[in-house]
Amino acid sequence: MDNEYLKPLPAPDHLTAPFWDGCKANKLLLQRCKQCSTSQFPPGPLCTKCRSAELEWSEASGKAKVYSWIVVRHPIPADVYKDEVPYVVALVDLDEGPRMSTNIVDCVPESIKDGMPVEVAFKQVSDAITLPLFRPAK
Repeated sequence: MDNEYLKPLPAPDHLTAPFWDGCKANKLLLQRCKQCSTSQFPPGPLCTKCRSAELEWSEASGKAKVYSWIVVRHPIPADVYKDEVPYVVALVDLDEGPRMSTNIVDCVPESIKDGMPVEVAFKQVSDAITLPLFRPAK
């Protein structure tokens, strides 16, 4: 990586490492319950629906719809985020079911609408971390 990424980075652990490894390979992976077929995010030790510990990782479509969003216009801390504003922090409903927090990129914030179709776009920010962002669906 050419530039040092100054924003906070996730710290993968035993539960989340497969998710971050998937992102590094440009794949959006979700845990899926082998008992009830529920997909979940964030990863956890048990299914959030039936409490089964029989979970597997499966690749998601990367498609979602905007559920809610805010437009950040005042950077805090100003030194790290000043060149990013305005930016969008959103909740998206993945086609597989779970809701995910993310940033929406590649569009003007004013064009975002409730239920707008979006798709995953990966951004490598360090040698170890690639972030899943979302952009308007093509």
